[in-house]
Amino acid sequence: MKILLTGKDGQVGFELVRALAPLGEVLAVGRADCDLGDTEALRVLVRTAAPDIIVNAAAYTAVDKAEAESDLAFAVNARAPGILGEEAARLRAMAIHYSTDYVFDGAGHAPWTEADAPQPQNVYGRSKLAGERALAEACPRHAILRTSWVLGSHGGNFAKTMLRLAAERDRLNVVDDQVGAPTSAALLADLTAHLIRQFAREGANAFPYGTYHVAAAGETSWCAYARFVLEAAQQAGCQLRARPDALLPVTSAAYSAVARRPANSRLDTSLFRQTFGLRLPPWQDGVREVLRHLLRSESDA
Repeated sequence: MKILLTGKDGQVGFELVRALAPLGEVLAVGRADCDLGDTEALRVLVRTAAPDIIVNAAAYTAVDKAEAESDLAFAVNARAPGILGEEAARLRAMAIHYSTDYVFDGAGHAPWTEADAPQPQNVYGRSKLAGERALAEACPRHAILRTSWVLGSHGGNFAKTMLRLAAERDRLNVVDDQVGAPTSAALLADLTAHLIRQFAREGANAFPYGTYHVAAAGETSWCAYARFVLEAAQQAGCQLRARPDALLPVTSAAYSAVARRPANSRLDTSLFRQTFGLRLPPWQDGVREVLRHLLRSESDA
Protein backbone atom coordinates (compact mmCIF):
# COMPACT_ATOMS: atom_id res chain seq x y z
CA MET A 1 0.00 0.00 0.00
CA LYS A 2 1.27 3.44 -0.96
CA ILE A 3 0.48 6.41 1.26
CA LEU A 4 1.06 10.08 0.42
CA LEU A 5 1.32 12.24 3.55
CA THR A 6 1.28 16.02 3.32
CA GLY A 7 2.21 18.31 6.21
CA LYS A 8 4.91 16.06 7.64
CA ASP A 9 6.46 18.92 9.66
CA GLY A 10 3.32 19.87 11.58
CA GLN A 11 2.22 18.51 14.94
CA VAL A 12 -0.03 15.80 13.49
CA GLY A 13 2.14 15.17 10.44
CA PHE A 14 5.19 14.55 12.61
CA GLU A 15 3.34 11.83 14.52
CA LEU A 16 1.85 10.40 11.33
CA VAL A 17 5.32 9.73 9.92
CA ARG A 18 5.80 7.37 12.87
CA ALA A 19 2.31 5.86 12.92
CA LEU A 20 2.05 5.19 9.18
CA ALA A 21 5.52 3.73 8.67
CA PRO A 22 4.49 0.09 9.39
CA LEU A 23 1.50 0.23 7.04
CA GLY A 24 3.22 0.52 3.70
CA GLU A 25 5.34 2.75 1.51
CA VAL A 26 4.96 6.31 2.84
CA LEU A 27 5.91 9.40 0.86
CA ALA A 28 5.90 12.21 3.41
CA VAL A 29 6.20 15.77 2.15
CA GLY A 30 6.37 19.16 3.84
CA ARG A 31 6.21 22.79 2.78
CA ALA A 32 9.75 22.63 1.37
CA ASP A 33 8.79 19.71 -0.87
CA CYS A 34 5.51 21.05 -2.23
CA ASP A 35 3.69 24.38 -1.92
CA LEU A 36 0.03 23.53 -1.35
CA GLY A 37 -0.87 26.90 -2.81
CA ASP A 38 0.59 25.76 -6.17
CA THR A 39 -2.26 23.84 -7.79
CA GLU A 40 -0.21 22.39 -10.63
CA ALA A 41 2.62 21.27 -8.36
CA LEU A 42 0.10 19.57 -6.10
CA ARG A 43 -1.42 17.65 -9.01
CA VAL A 44 2.02 16.60 -10.22
CA LEU A 45 2.92 15.40 -6.73
CA VAL A 46 -0.14 13.15 -6.47
CA ARG A 47 0.11 11.81 -10.00
CA THR A 48 3.80 11.01 -9.56
CA ALA A 49 3.25 9.28 -6.23
CA ALA A 50 0.10 7.43 -7.41
CA PRO A 51 -0.91 6.57 -3.83
CA ASP A 52 -3.65 4.28 -2.57
CA ILE A 53 -4.30 6.68 0.29
CA ILE A 54 -3.73 10.43 0.68
CA VAL A 55 -3.43 11.74 4.25
CA ASN A 56 -3.62 15.52 4.29
CA ALA A 57 -2.20 16.88 7.54
CA ALA A 58 -1.13 20.18 6.00
CA ALA A 59 -3.03 23.30 7.03
CA TYR A 60 -2.80 27.04 7.56
CA THR A 61 -3.38 27.26 11.33
CA ALA A 62 -2.47 30.85 12.26
CA VAL A 63 -6.00 31.76 13.37
CA ASP A 64 -5.41 35.47 14.00
CA LYS A 65 -3.14 36.02 10.99
CA ALA A 66 -5.76 34.39 8.76
CA GLU A 67 -7.98 37.44 9.24
CA ALA A 68 -5.46 39.45 7.21
CA GLU A 69 -4.22 36.57 5.03
CA SER A 70 -7.50 35.09 3.89
CA ASP A 71 -6.25 34.34 0.36
CA LEU A 72 -3.42 32.22 1.72
CA ALA A 73 -5.65 30.52 4.30
CA PHE A 74 -8.19 29.56 1.61
CA ALA A 75 -5.46 28.43 -0.79
CA VAL A 76 -4.06 25.95 1.74
CA ASN A 77 -7.17 25.02 3.73
CA ALA A 78 -9.82 25.06 0.99
CA ARG A 79 -8.43 24.86 -2.53
CA ALA A 80 -5.67 22.32 -1.81
CA PRO A 81 -8.00 19.73 -0.18
CA GLY A 82 -10.28 20.05 -3.22
CA ILE A 83 -7.36 19.36 -5.56
CA LEU A 84 -6.24 16.41 -3.44
CA GLY A 85 -9.80 15.10 -3.54
CA GLU A 86 -9.98 15.39 -7.32
CA GLU A 87 -6.69 13.56 -7.75
CA ALA A 88 -7.66 10.89 -5.21
CA ALA A 89 -10.91 10.28 -7.10
CA ARG A 90 -9.02 9.99 -10.37
CA LEU A 91 -6.80 7.31 -8.79
CA ARG A 92 -9.74 5.71 -6.93
CA ALA A 93 -7.73 6.36 -3.77
CA MET A 94 -8.95 7.17 -0.28
CA ALA A 95 -8.39 10.66 1.20
CA ILE A 96 -8.08 11.37 4.93
CA HIS A 97 -8.28 14.99 5.99
CA TYR A 98 -8.30 16.85 9.32
CA SER A 99 -10.66 19.67 10.21
CA THR A 100 -11.62 21.61 13.29
CA ASP A 101 -14.23 22.55 15.88
CA TYR A 102 -13.89 26.09 14.49
CA VAL A 103 -16.39 25.19 11.74
CA PHE A 104 -19.07 25.75 14.43
CA ASP A 105 -20.11 29.05 15.99
CA GLY A 106 -19.43 27.93 19.57
CA ALA A 107 -22.92 28.63 20.86
CA GLY A 108 -24.56 26.70 23.69
CA HIS A 109 -23.07 23.99 25.86
CA ALA A 110 -23.98 20.73 24.12
CA PRO A 111 -21.24 18.84 22.27
CA TRP A 112 -21.42 19.38 18.52
CA THR A 113 -22.50 16.40 16.41
CA GLU A 114 -21.78 15.73 12.76
CA ALA A 115 -25.45 16.55 12.02
CA ASP A 116 -25.19 20.09 13.42
CA ALA A 117 -25.03 22.90 10.88
CA PRO A 118 -21.58 24.51 10.67
CA GLN A 119 -21.41 28.28 11.09
CA PRO A 120 -17.77 29.37 11.39
CA GLN A 121 -17.05 32.73 13.01
CA ASN A 122 -13.61 33.52 11.58
CA VAL A 123 -11.58 33.21 8.39
CA TYR A 124 -9.73 30.12 9.59
CA GLY A 125 -12.98 28.30 10.34
CA ARG A 126 -14.53 29.32 7.02
CA SER A 127 -11.47 28.15 5.11
CA LYS A 128 -11.48 24.78 6.88
CA LEU A 129 -15.20 24.29 6.21
CA ALA A 130 -14.66 25.14 2.54
CA GLY A 131 -11.88 22.54 2.44
CA GLU A 132 -14.13 19.89 3.96
CA ARG A 133 -16.80 20.54 1.36
CA ALA A 134 -14.39 20.69 -1.57
CA LEU A 135 -12.79 17.38 -0.60
CA ALA A 136 -16.09 15.61 0.08
CA GLU A 137 -17.59 16.80 -3.20
CA ALA A 138 -14.56 15.72 -5.23
CA CYS A 139 -13.80 12.38 -3.57
CA PRO A 140 -16.49 9.93 -2.39
CA ARG A 141 -13.83 7.83 -0.64
CA HIS A 142 -12.99 10.24 2.15
CA ALA A 143 -12.69 10.40 5.93
CA ILE A 144 -12.79 13.90 7.38
CA LEU A 145 -11.76 14.02 11.04
CA ARG A 146 -12.80 17.13 12.95
CA THR A 147 -10.78 17.61 16.12
CA SER A 148 -9.96 20.25 18.73
CA TRP A 149 -7.12 21.88 20.67
CA VAL A 150 -4.33 19.79 19.14
CA LEU A 151 -1.02 19.49 20.98
CA GLY A 152 2.13 17.50 20.41
CA SER A 153 5.75 17.27 21.43
CA HIS A 154 6.77 18.67 18.03
CA GLY A 155 5.81 22.17 16.92
CA GLY A 156 4.11 25.01 18.72
CA ASN A 157 1.03 24.65 20.91
CA PHE A 158 -0.73 26.02 23.98
CA ALA A 159 1.05 23.80 26.52
CA LYS A 160 4.48 24.88 25.27
CA THR A 161 3.42 28.52 25.34
CA MET A 162 2.22 28.22 28.94
CA LEU A 163 5.50 26.63 30.03
CA ARG A 164 7.51 29.39 28.35
CA LEU A 165 5.42 32.22 29.74
CA ALA A 166 5.38 30.72 33.24
CA ALA A 167 9.18 30.72 33.18
CA GLU A 168 9.24 34.40 32.18
CA ARG A 169 6.38 35.99 34.15
CA ASP A 170 5.05 36.07 37.69
CA ARG A 171 1.37 35.95 36.72
CA LEU A 172 -0.54 34.81 33.65
CA ASN A 173 -3.98 35.82 32.38
CA VAL A 174 -5.69 32.87 30.68
CA VAL A 175 -9.11 32.68 29.00
CA ASP A 176 -11.60 30.72 31.08
CA ASP A 177 -14.85 30.93 29.09
CA GLN A 178 -13.89 28.67 26.18
CA VAL A 179 -14.33 24.92 26.71
CA GLY A 180 -12.99 21.98 24.71
CA ALA A 181 -10.78 18.91 24.86
CA PRO A 182 -7.00 19.05 24.32
CA THR A 183 -6.27 16.26 21.82
CA SER A 184 -2.80 14.87 21.31
CA ALA A 185 -1.31 14.64 17.84
CA ALA A 186 -0.07 11.15 18.70
CA LEU A 187 -3.64 10.00 19.40
CA LEU A 188 -4.85 11.41 16.07
CA ALA A 189 -1.99 9.70 14.25
CA ASP A 190 -2.66 6.34 15.90
CA LEU A 191 -6.38 6.58 15.14
CA THR A 192 -5.58 7.41 11.52
CA ALA A 193 -3.40 4.31 11.30
CA HIS A 194 -6.31 2.27 12.67
CA LEU A 195 -8.61 3.62 9.96
CA ILE A 196 -6.09 2.78 7.26
CA ARG A 197 -5.69 -0.75 8.58
CA GLN A 198 -9.47 -1.17 8.52
CA PHE A 199 -9.59 0.21 4.96
CA ALA A 200 -6.93 -2.31 3.89
CA ARG A 201 -8.64 -5.18 5.71
CA GLU A 202 -12.26 -4.56 4.66
CA GLY A 203 -11.64 -3.13 1.21
CA ALA A 204 -12.59 0.15 -0.41
CA ASN A 205 -16.25 -0.76 -0.91
CA ALA A 206 -16.91 -1.64 2.74
CA PHE A 207 -15.18 1.23 4.52
CA PRO A 208 -17.54 3.67 6.32
CA TYR A 209 -16.57 6.94 4.65
CA GLY A 210 -17.74 10.29 5.93
CA THR A 211 -17.12 13.08 8.46
CA TYR A 212 -16.36 12.19 12.07
CA HIS A 213 -15.67 14.09 15.27
CA VAL A 214 -12.50 12.86 16.96
CA ALA A 215 -11.22 14.38 20.20
CA ALA A 216 -9.98 13.18 23.54
CA ALA A 217 -12.60 12.45 26.19
CA GLY A 218 -13.65 15.02 28.76
CA GLU A 219 -13.57 18.79 28.68
CA THR A 220 -11.75 21.73 30.23
CA SER A 221 -11.25 25.47 29.85
CA TRP A 222 -8.02 27.04 28.64
CA CYS A 223 -7.33 28.32 32.15
CA ALA A 224 -7.89 24.92 33.80
CA TYR A 225 -5.79 23.33 31.05
CA ALA A 226 -2.98 25.80 31.77
CA ARG A 227 -3.21 25.03 35.49
CA PHE A 228 -2.92 21.30 34.73
CA VAL A 229 0.21 21.97 32.65
CA LEU A 230 1.88 24.09 35.32
CA GLU A 231 1.03 21.62 38.08
CA ALA A 232 2.64 18.82 36.09
CA ALA A 233 5.71 20.95 35.44
CA GLN A 234 5.95 21.86 39.12
CA GLN A 235 5.71 18.19 40.13
CA ALA A 236 8.50 17.43 37.65
CA GLY A 237 10.76 19.91 39.41
CA CYS A 238 10.63 22.72 36.84
CA GLN A 239 11.51 26.17 38.14
CA LEU A 240 8.58 28.43 37.26
CA ARG A 241 8.06 32.07 38.13
CA ALA A 242 4.30 31.74 37.66
CA ARG A 243 2.97 28.89 39.77
CA PRO A 244 -0.43 27.28 39.16
CA ASP A 245 -2.12 29.55 41.72
CA ALA A 246 -0.79 32.61 39.86
CA LEU A 247 -3.11 32.01 36.89
CA LEU A 248 -5.81 34.66 36.52
CA PRO A 249 -8.98 33.56 34.69
CA VAL A 250 -10.17 36.16 32.17
CA THR A 251 -12.96 36.38 29.61
CA SER A 252 -12.50 36.13 25.87
CA ALA A 253 -13.60 39.75 25.59
CA ALA A 254 -10.85 40.84 27.97
CA TYR A 255 -8.25 38.92 25.98
CA SER A 256 -9.17 40.78 22.76
CA ALA A 257 -7.94 38.28 20.17
CA VAL A 258 -8.04 39.38 16.52
CA ALA A 259 -10.18 36.41 15.46
CA ARG A 260 -13.27 35.33 17.33
CA ARG A 261 -12.95 31.92 18.99
CA PRO A 262 -15.81 29.50 19.73
CA ALA A 263 -16.82 29.39 23.40
CA ASN A 264 -18.11 25.85 23.01
CA SER A 265 -15.59 23.56 21.30
CA ARG A 266 -17.07 20.34 22.70
CA LEU A 267 -17.30 17.60 20.06
CA ASP A 268 -19.60 14.60 20.32
CA THR A 269 -17.46 11.63 19.31
CA SER A 270 -20.18 8.97 19.62
CA LEU A 271 -20.40 8.32 15.89
CA PHE A 272 -16.67 7.74 15.55
CA ARG A 273 -16.48 5.49 18.61
CA GLN A 274 -19.48 3.41 17.59
CA THR A 275 -18.51 3.12 13.93
CA PHE A 276 -14.93 2.03 14.56
CA GLY A 277 -15.32 0.35 17.94
CA LEU A 278 -12.73 2.52 19.63
CA ARG A 279 -12.35 4.17 23.01
CA LEU A 280 -11.01 7.72 23.19
CA PRO A 281 -8.86 8.32 26.30
CA PRO A 282 -9.22 11.30 28.66
CA TRP A 283 -7.54 14.49 27.51
CA GLN A 284 -5.31 14.42 30.58
CA ASP A 285 -3.59 11.25 29.32
CA GLY A 286 -2.44 12.87 26.10
CA VAL A 287 -1.32 16.06 27.82
CA ARG A 288 0.67 14.09 30.41
CA GLU A 289 2.44 12.14 27.66
CA VAL A 290 3.37 15.30 25.75
CA LEU A 291 4.56 16.96 28.96
CA ARG A 292 6.69 13.94 29.85
CA HIS A 293 8.49 14.37 26.56
CA LEU A 294 8.78 18.16 26.82
CA LEU A 295 9.94 18.20 30.42
CA ARG A 296 12.40 15.36 29.83
CA SER A 297 13.84 17.22 26.86
CA GLU A 298 14.14 20.37 28.97
CA SER A 299 15.98 18.55 31.75
CA ASP A 300 18.36 16.97 29.23
CA ALA A 301 19.19 20.32 27.63
